[in-house]
Amino acid sequence: MQEEFTHRDALAALNAKELGDLKETRDPPGLLHLASHVLMLCITGSLVLWSVDPALKILAMTLHGIVLSSLFALEHESIHGTAFRSPWLNAIAAEVSGFLLLLPPRHFRFFHFAHHRHTQDPAHDPELASPKPSDWRGYLWHLSGIPYWRAEIAVLLNNALGRKVPDFVPANARGKLVLEARLHLAAMAALAVAGFAFDWTWILTLWVIPALLGQPFLRAYLMAEHGACPLVANMLANSRTTYTNRIIRFLAWNMPFHSAHHALPTVPFHRLPELNRHLSARLKVTARGYGEAHRQIRAAWATSTAADKSTP
Repeated sequence: MQEEFTHRDALAALNAKELGDLKETRDPPGLLHLASHVLMLCITGSLVLWSVDPALKILAMTLHGIVLSSLFALEHESIHGTAFRSPWLNAIAAEVSGFLLLLPPRHFRFFHFAHHRHTQDPAHDPELASPKPSDWRGYLWHLSGIPYWRAEIAVLLNNALGRKVPDFVPANARGKLVLEARLHLAAMAALAVAGFAFDWTWILTLWVIPALLGQPFLRAYLMAEHGACPLVANMLANSRTTYTNRIIRFLAWNMPFHSAHHALPTVPFHRLPELNRHLSARLKVTARGYGEAHRQIRAAWATSTAADKSTP
């Protein structure tokens, strides 16, 4: 029987110069992308402030929330050290975006790197620690974003108290996670007090409410990365590449090319389309848009249910 072609085989087909070029990080692409993302936030934020009609204001806050929640992609790139060449730029970007999304970057880095080491391994991938939706009720509950907020608040509080620290966090890093959580909570408390004292309604209208409204869109996007993908080690099979429009690719910092990212995580976002071209013929799980990706995920429920029924 012929052995399966894996991401390692695909990467081995590239010469050293091609790999070196793909992995080269640079500041200008990241700064340009960040400036464009911030400009979009300014535009959507202005729409929120200018909207008078309640329905239009909610629509504007939802749009602003989508762009705001997409800062997850910036934090993701920054913890990989690939958003920019300069470490200090990556550090600042990760800190700011992590604070806005209630996702402290040091904790997220350990969580995410464990996910990369053990992608789709039920015993070790922290993304599989909680059961994935297998019916409409669980699916809609997951997309609501409520489980995310509950989990992240619990992580912040547990880290601040130094308890229930996950196994993927090294013992010598736990003190830093405690300090990180306490600083985040202190900053949030200070903002809350200042908001009440100075009537800063923008905290709600430009941050808190949009973050709540935008989170379901981020959940839907993230679910497509590995949802209903095989539980195997081959990155060409355990991650989904979603071919989507330029706006979503922009907001997601090219992460819809997710198989390529997992195959070689050191490739910066602006080179992922090129890496994807090298891998595209060998990809096992792809979708033409997020509608198709979610149809694939929902179709897998029936397969999973049938397998459960057939298990003695």
